[in-house]
Amino acid sequence: MDDMTLDEALEDLSSAEDFLDYFSIEYDPAIVQVNRLHILQRFHDYLAKAGALPTAEKVRHDLYVVLLSRAYNDFVESDALTEKVFKVFHMHEPQTAFVPLTAITVTRQAPVPAQEAGGCGCGNKGPCHSSEAALREA
Repeated sequence: MDDMTLDEALEDLSSAEDFLDYFSIEYDPAIVQVNRLHILQRFHDYLAKAGALPTAEKVRHDLYVVLLSRAYNDFVESDALTEKVFKVFHMHEPQTAFVPLTAITVTRQAPVPAQEAGGCGCGNKGPCHSSEAALREA
């Protein structure tokens, strides 16, 4: 990979270990094994927040080292549940939604017919499908 451009080398990297090795970042394999997707997603998030990336390869390479190191260290000092990188970790948090008063309506429903003895109120003539007689016949 030494004779490739940075962009060409990045295209060949597929795992968190590949990225960490390419950028010569020391890591604990046990931490990466448990958090590999979280580390790569956090690295991606840091790159997105960085905005326009430098065009000079050396400067961009050095920026990638800093951001990937930061992403990895987030999971050395914490864990995936605390860091909440992926949307799934935010799904059970309280959600806020605005419903305008004009969107609230009242719909009146027809009254439910009285249940026949032993029936469920489904409206069948004769024994109900859930009655004891119907169950004995089956």
